[in-house]
Amino acid sequence: MIEFTMPALGSDMDEGTLNEWLVKPGDKVTRGQIVAIIETTKAAVEIECWQEGTVAELVVPVGETVEVGTVLATLLEPGERPTSQPRKRPLPSAAPAAPAARPPAPRVAAGATPPAPAHRRWVSPAARRLAQSLHVDLDAVSGTGPQGAVTINDVEHAAAVKPAEQPKAKPTAADRSALMRKSIAAAMSRSKREIPHYYLADEIIMEKSLTWLTARNAQRSITERVLPAVLLLKAVALAAQRYGEFNGFWRDNGFEPATGVHVGVGISLRGGGLVAPAIHDVADKKLDELMGNLTDLVARARAGSLRSSEMSDPTITVTNLGDQGVDTVFGVIYPPQVAIVGFGKPTQRVCVIDGGIHVVTALQGTLAADHRASDGHRGALFLTAINEFLQQPDLLEK
Repeated sequence: MIEFTMPALGSDMDEGTLNEWLVKPGDKVTRGQIVAIIETTKAAVEIECWQEGTVAELVVPVGETVEVGTVLATLLEPGERPTSQPRKRPLPSAAPAAPAARPPAPRVAAGATPPAPAHRRWVSPAARRLAQSLHVDLDAVSGTGPQGAVTINDVEHAAAVKPAEQPKAKPTAADRSALMRKSIAAAMSRSKREIPHYYLADEIIMEKSLTWLTARNAQRSITERVLPAVLLLKAVALAAQRYGEFNGFWRDNGFEPATGVHVGVGISLRGGGLVAPAIHDVADKKLDELMGNLTDLVARARAGSLRSSEMSDPTITVTNLGDQGVDTVFGVIYPPQVAIVGFGKPTQRVCVIDGGIHVVTALQGTLAADHRASDGHRGALFLTAINEFLQQPDLLEK
């Protein structure tokens, strides 16, 4: 039996609300299949399943808010058969097995004093969760299960006969924005409290990259052209591949290198706040593919439709505030990552090149890194590598 749990969808998300199940008990699931929709403070996230099997039970009902790590469903492994009753309707451990035609528990006549219970009143976990989601008072529910246990049917019956409640007001845009700001503040406070940041900056002359990209784009239609931001993402990924101590996670008091370079892209949301979902395996992708990935990711992020793998596994993050007119940006590391790279706006600078004075386009590249995983010397080499790749744009095409 495999337990499918609520994934961590970023350092600023501790819980989410189950909006929709896309599978049901008995369905077969494959690796990477989207099985549920979870609502967070930032987006409705499509939850992928990374095990193969058959859905045995959906443990969490739609509408319930649960913490990261909560079991959402159980799966049978290929070839496995269920060996026990599903968790939805478990019997009390102290009670004997009920016969098939067991009569309902006797009712106490009106006005009579009920006998003292011989044991603690038992409520199945699934019935307790359902009662919470339907706002049913369990103390007022009569149990019809073995030894008076409260079952799901009892809760559903109680919910059907109770007076209808006024529906809760939907959260406003201001409410969602306040929750998002609270989540971001908690994550960034944790980052600054736990991570010993150090910072480096380097001026990157973009003349070669921009001239090369202009010539490349001139041979393509408007829809096929690549933005300079894609060159920056590819350069960061190749440098992170070379200097692996900036590509991974700090967990359990040690550095855990990542097997691939999944670059988190800082994206501002229309209603305020930001997300940093990942583009996977950036170092291995062609520029055209990366451009398509970036366009799709930004559109879905701003539409509030991201995937759990995009939120849970960035190995290094890039924040590019150049389009906001900022010369320099020093980011705050997203734990458990160990580095974040920032890029400011391209500006015209007067530089001395090969003994001559030239006006060039340059931008500020910055690094905020975790001193537990690396030091300033290696950070300088990492930033220099990013610069070197941008001086050889042909290497970024490969």
